[in-house]
Amino acid sequence: MSGFFWGALPYIAFAVLILGTAYRYWTGERGWSTKSSQFLAKDSLKVPIWLFHLGLLMAFGGHVIGILIPKSLTDGVGISEHLYHIIALSGGIPAGILFLGGFFLLMRRRFDNPRMKVNTSTSDGVIYFVLFLALITGFGGTLLNAVGLLGDEFNYRECISPWFRSVLAMNPDVSLMSDAPIIFKCHVLCAMATMIIFPFTRLVHCLSFPFEYFMRSNIIYRRK
Repeated sequence: MSGFFWGALPYIAFAVLILGTAYRYWTGERGWSTKSSQFLAKDSLKVPIWLFHLGLLMAFGGHVIGILIPKSLTDGVGISEHLYHIIALSGGIPAGILFLGGFFLLMRRRFDNPRMKVNTSTSDGVIYFVLFLALITGFGGTLLNAVGLLGDEFNYRECISPWFRSVLAMNPDVSLMSDAPIIFKCHVLCAMATMIIFPFTRLVHCLSFPFEYFMRSNIIYRRK
C-alpha cells in the first residue's frame, strides 16, 4: 500500500486536479464562484474571512519554504537546524492560530445561521470536513513536534520534504515516508484529498483573479 499512497496517489491527485479543473471551467464557467453569502449574513463575515485567508496565505508560504528549500541549502548559508525551527515555529504557530480561528468562526457562521445552513451544499460539507482534518493534523503535528512528543530524531525536512521533491522529479522515493509519524502522513493524505475534490467544490474560485474588481461599481446590499 505504501507504493500506492506515496508513489501513485500523488500523480492521480494532480491529474484529477488539472483535468477536473479544466473540465469544470469548460462545462460550467457560470458556476465558477464561491457563491457569496454576504447578503445572508454580512456582519459575521468581516473578521473570520480575514483571519482565514491571512492564516491560509501564511501557512501556504511556510509549506512552500519548508518543502521546496532543501536542508543542505539552509545549512550552506549558515542557518542551523535549531534556528530554522525557531523561525518556522514563529511563523507556523501564528498562521495555524489564525487559520483555525478563522475556520471555526466561519463554520459557526455557516451552521448557526438557518439561512446559511440551508444554502450549504453537500460539496461544501465535504470540503469543510477535509479542510478540518488537514488543519487539525497539520497544526497538531507541528505542536507535537515542537514539544518533542514525536521523538527527537524526527525531522520532516529529512523525510517528507525530500519525498515531495522526489515526486516533483517524477521519481518518487516511497521509502522516505516509511518513518514519518502517522499524523503527518494523514496531513499529506488530506492535502491529496483536497487536490482531488478541488475541481468539484467552491475552492476553484481561488484560481480566478478579479481584474475588474478595482474598477467596477460597488455592490450595495440593502436591508429588507
